Amino acid sequence: MSSTRKRLYIKTYGCQMNVYDSERMKDVLHPLGYEPSEAPDGADLVILNTCHIREKAAEKVYSELGRLRPLKEAKADEGGMTIAVAGCVAQAEGAEIMKRAPVVDLVVGPQTYHKLPELIAKTHRERGEALDTEFEVEDKFDQLGNDRQVEGYTAFVTVQEGCDKFCTFCVVPYTRGAEWSRPVDQIVAEVRALAAKGIREVTLLGQNVNAYHGAAPAGREDEGTWGLGQLVRHLALIGGIERIRFTTSHPRDMDDDLIQAFADTPKLMPYFHLPVQAGSDKILKAMNRQHTAEEYLAIIEKLRAARPDIAISGDMIVGFPGETDKDFEATMELVRQVNYASCFSFKYSKRPGTPGAAMFNQIDEAVKGERLQALQALLNEQQIAFNESQIGKQLPVLFEKPGRMAGQLHGRSPYLQAVHVEAPESLLGEIAMVEIEGASRNALTGRLVTSEQSAA
Repeated sequence: MSSTRKRLYIKTYGCQMNVYDSERMKDVLHPLGYEPSEAPDGADLVILNTCHIREKAAEKVYSELGRLRPLKEAKADEGGMTIAVAGCVAQAEGAEIMKRAPVVDLVVGPQTYHKLPELIAKTHRERGEALDTEFEVEDKFDQLGNDRQVEGYTAFVTVQEGCDKFCTFCVVPYTRGAEWSRPVDQIVAEVRALAAKGIREVTLLGQNVNAYHGAAPAGREDEGTWGLGQLVRHLALIGGIERIRFTTSHPRDMDDDLIQAFADTPKLMPYFHLPVQAGSDKILKAMNRQHTAEEYLAIIEKLRAARPDIAISGDMIVGFPGETDKDFEATMELVRQVNYASCFSFKYSKRPGTPGAAMFNQIDEAVKGERLQALQALLNEQQIAFNESQIGKQLPVLFEKPGRMAGQLHGRSPYLQAVHVEAPESLLGEIAMVEIEGASRNALTGRLVTSEQSAA
């Protein structure tokens, strides 16, 4: 390991997959002497790990690069600053970034960030620029290894990458490539290493995580590939791991075995994020979602039959091209039928290069705003009602960190709700029963339950 310590600042945009990728970038750079910094000022290496899912994502990156330029110039006489752009904007606009922003030293796509050490060495050696946006996803995980620098008691683990769905509003298939799943043994090795470092909860990540089909473990090669349900049951056997979650799923990839896993695997948390995007079959077809509202509702019904206490989360887009008042009302009706515990909702925005951006009948922004306001009012009402329904119940809470107030700890319920409790710091990393006494839209409050009270 290098004896010269250098400062690394990573700014992460977008999804949980990017959070995982940023953590792994820190891992591959740590042997080179890079230590994380909370701010870009004076950093030796700055990485912008970008997301291309929202409109004008690239312009936000260029604005950030403009703010970094004077910091780089100020450090010119102190060894210099290397600036890298990583992630999905890098994948989509790599050459353009190098052309438009001379302040950038290297551009690396989401499948090649494991090459950061050699790319950085190349820029320093040749005093030039480096660009690598190849799709080498299998090679990436082979080289990353399991020596992760972890903090806290929860961790993300990527098990699947890429997307073959080609929804007409989405850029992911173009920036992350085709669907690919990691072998079971590789995932098990990573999760075991995390458990050895004190991780109690893992969240399995994928652009379409329930499309997972990884090579079966050694000794069971005759089984071909395993689905996500099999993987979850296998990971639940690892000592030290007490909770398992996964995100994000696609309705088209739901199967009965995965639904059954919610019934027969206690470590799989009863919280499921399943985006639907719209309640109108006409709009779902225009989005190329490849499922109907009725099919989506049937999946929810099966999930609730398998695990009656399951909480459902989702995603909604309003104002997709061609959406009428009738279509929007169909979305509102679906929301009423599902009764979400939480749900993300957005106005449709054009993603450059996607079919949706070129569609006729684009919806006026004022109409989008009105519809989003009405939808979010309903979703907020449902979320508050779900949280308030927990009052009086005893829930197992994983305590993750000190709270904002003295003597308070912050934890998570099985339903991913934030829970604030007066408790000793000795409970950090532990799961303890909490009686819920109060609820707001974003958090719960409660008190620790003694073993005698819990038994009662």
